[in-house]
Amino acid sequence: MSFSDETKAALGAKLSPANVKTRKQGGATVSYVEGWAVIAEANRIFGFDKWTRETIDIKCVAESARKIGVKENFAGYDGWGVTYLCKARVIVDGVAREGCGAGHGIDRDLGQAHESAIKEAETDAMKRALMTFGNPFGLALYDKDQAQVADAEAARPAGNGSEPPKSSRQAKADGDWPKVTAGIAECSDSCELLGWGAGFPT
Repeated sequence: MSFSDETKAALGAKLSPANVKTRKQGGATVSYVEGWAVIAEANRIFGFDKWTRETIDIKCVAESARKIGVKENFAGYDGWGVTYLCKARVIVDGVAREGCGAGHGIDRDLGQAHESAIKEAETDAMKRALMTFGNPFGLALYDKDQAQVADAEAARPAGNGSEPPKSSRQAKADGDWPKVTAGIAECSDSCELLGWGAGFPT
């Protein structure tokens, strides 16, 4: 089944910088999109009832005793390290895509280590399957230049001037809180209040 023009446009849109996170891995900084954000984008673009995910295969490939919480003056606790590999399939209106992922679990309790590794592996596999549908699911991050990641400044909510809107904490610190409370008082109903406050970060 062919996707609608609206869905195609959403899939071809640039990745929101708000969904891009980073972490240190192997001495390098890696960009990624969190699992919950990928699911939220799938629900937004495809519809809550228009896509499914299934785990095709999952298996434990490593399990070993290890020390946890080792520090300079502490030998660490006895614990476990576990690794799973997973293959998942995502189906959207009859279009199926598959992805493989890995998950690692470290815990003092062996069962908890397995649980963490399984969840991480399933999420990783799902993300890799959804990634093939377009930039909003992280495809843009596979380009080292990240040209399909939207500009952070362009994506920022506009304020009253050239500066980004202040948080309530910053407004208080700058002495602007009376202006904020005055603006709230001028709103006649909850809808108007929500519209007035839409540009303020939390």
